[in-house]
Amino acid sequence: MSNYYFKEALTAEIFTFINKATEELNLESYVIGGFVRDFILQRNNVKDIDVVTVGSGIDLAKKVAELLLNKPKVQVFKTYGTAMVRYKDIEIEFVGARKESYSEDSRNPLVFEGTLEDDQNRRDFTINALALSLNSSSFGLLLDPFGGMEDLKNGIIRTPLDPSITYSDDPLRMLRAIRFATQLNFQIEEKSFLAIKENVERISIITKERVVVEFNKILASPKPSIGFLLLEKTGLLSLLMPELIALKGVEEVEGQSHKDNFYHTLEVVDNIAVNTEDVWLRWAALLHDIGKAPTKRYNPKLGWTFHSHEFVGSKMVYKLFKRLRMPLNNKMKFVQKMVLLSSRPIVLASEVTDSAVRRLIFDAGDDVESLMTLCEADITTKNPKKFKRYHKNFEIVRQKIKEVEERDRVRNFQPPISGEEIMKTFNLKPCREIGQIKEAIKEAILDGKIPNEYQPSYDFMLEKGKKLGLSPV
Repeated sequence: MSNYYFKEALTAEIFTFINKATEELNLESYVIGGFVRDFILQRNNVKDIDVVTVGSGIDLAKKVAELLLNKPKVQVFKTYGTAMVRYKDIEIEFVGARKESYSEDSRNPLVFEGTLEDDQNRRDFTINALALSLNSSSFGLLLDPFGGMEDLKNGIIRTPLDPSITYSDDPLRMLRAIRFATQLNFQIEEKSFLAIKENVERISIITKERVVVEFNKILASPKPSIGFLLLEKTGLLSLLMPELIALKGVEEVEGQSHKDNFYHTLEVVDNIAVNTEDVWLRWAALLHDIGKAPTKRYNPKLGWTFHSHEFVGSKMVYKLFKRLRMPLNNKMKFVQKMVLLSSRPIVLASEVTDSAVRRLIFDAGDDVESLMTLCEADITTKNPKKFKRYHKNFEIVRQKIKEVEERDRVRNFQPPISGEEIMKTFNLKPCREIGQIKEAIKEAILDGKIPNEYQPSYDFMLEKGKKLGLSPV
C-alpha cells in the first residue's frame, strides 16, 4: 500500500491539530495500535486513538487542547505518564515513547523513557505495533518493523518479540490474544499458542476484573465459540471457569450416552449471538447448563438425568459471579433468572396450556422475550425435521404468550386485592392469613379460575377468608 493511502487515514481534523502541536513542541509523534489496525481492516468504528510521542505525552496533550477551539479538559495520569483529550466522540490518549521492565509477581512494569522502536517492541502483537507518522516531513508514513501488515493480510496473531517473555511479563496478553483471534477471526501463530500453554499458570496474577473485561469482549464477538475453544485448548478455561470444563466429555453406561454439554453450550452461545448483542443474555447462554455437571445421574430405567439442573445452575451463577468479582446486581439476577427458567418454554412447547403460559409470563416478567430467544438458541439438533418442528413449537408458544398477555395482563401483575384491603375487610392485624389470602388470589388468577379483575378477586377473597374462619366486618 502507498503512503498516500495512509494519509487518507489521517484526514480527520484532529490529526491536523496533533501535527501542528508536534511541530510547535519540536517532537516526533505517531498514531499507533488499534486505530491503524482497524483502518487497514476497514473496521470503521473509531472510539479511541493512541498517540505516542518521543518526549512528553502530557505536554503534547496540553498543546493539542490549547489549539482546539473548544479547549477541552486534559485528563492527566501522572503515574503512567499519559494524558487523555476528548475530541467530539473520540478519546485521544497521548503517551511518551517508553520501554518497560517487568517483575515476576506483577504485570505493572517499571517504565523508562524510550524511542519509538522501544515503544513498538513493548506492544503485545505485531498488528498492534503498526504506527503512522504525524510529523510533517513523513506524514502518513507507515512504520511496520515486525511485519504486522503481512500478519493482517494472513490473519495471524503474533507477538513482536519472544512470545514466552511477552506472555510471562504481562499474562493478560494471553487473554487479549484469544480475544483478538475471536473478534477478527484470526489464527494465533503456533509458537505464540504454545507459549500461552506454557505460561497459563501466570494468569493468576491478573485481577478478576481485567479477566472479565476480556471475557465480555469475547462474548460480544460475532462467534464467541472461537474464543472459548481457544481458552479450553490453552488450559486457561480450566483455571478461570472450571464450571464449563466440568460439562466436557461424554459418559456411556449400558450403551446409553448423553451429548457433550460443553460443545453444546458453545453452539448455543453462537446461536444467540446471531439474535442479540445483549452481553448478559449471552452470559445466560454460556451458563444455562452449568448445573448439569453436578446433577448428572444414570438411571437404568430413564437413562441419563439432570434433575433440577436449572435450579442448581442458577445458584452456581451467583458463586461464579462472586468469584470473578462481577457485579452482584440486577445483571446477575437476570442471568440467574434466565438459567432458572431456561427449560420452561421447552416443556411448554409439548403442551401449551393457558395456565402454564400465564405462570411463565408472571415468572419471566419483562424478560420473557429474552427467555424465548435463549430457548430458541438452545435448539442445536442436526436433524432437519426435528429442528423445524422445535422452532415451529416455539412459534406456537410465542403466539400463545401474546394471546394470554393481551387477555389476562399477568406480566408483573400485583393481585387486585392488596394486603391492606384484606386487613381492613376482616379487621386483621398483620398475620400469616393475609399472605395466604393474597397468595391464593394470585394462584387463582394464574390458574385461570378467576380473571385478573377487582370484583372476582374480591369475591374470591371473601370465599377464602370464610374457609380460614374469617368474617368480614
